[in-house]
Amino acid sequence: MKEIAQIGLLIILSATIIFHVLVLVKIIPYKIVWGGRLKTDADMYKFELVSLVLNLFFLCVIAIKAGIFKVDFPANILNYIIWGMAALFLLNTIGNLLSKSSLEKKIFTPITILLTIFLVILLLAK
Repeated sequence: MKEIAQIGLLIILSATIIFHVLVLVKIIPYKIVWGGRLKTDADMYKFELVSLVLNLFFLCVIAIKAGIFKVDFPANILNYIIWGMAALFLLNTIGNLLSKSSLEKKIFTPITILLTIFLVILLLAK
């Protein structure tokens, strides 16, 4: 189960990074992200750059936990970061449910739930 969670996290986070890049270059309209609340390109660039950096960080954390990146990092601190990620994705799920964008509700709510579940599995697996 741990391996499935690791692979699932790596795939979903990688796809999320690609998605945010596509929003940044305006291939995907920014009206469907951030709860439909972004009004200007400047807002979009600020929020999407933060999302991109955070998701790159999350991907690196999971790659370290999975042993893909060979980094000497204290396991307990790594686990605290992953618990924080799980909490963040759980809160993000609530935000998605409250979104003005039906696309965000229908697509991103299940994704953030799945990310949360995979993170908890990764933390609790022996």
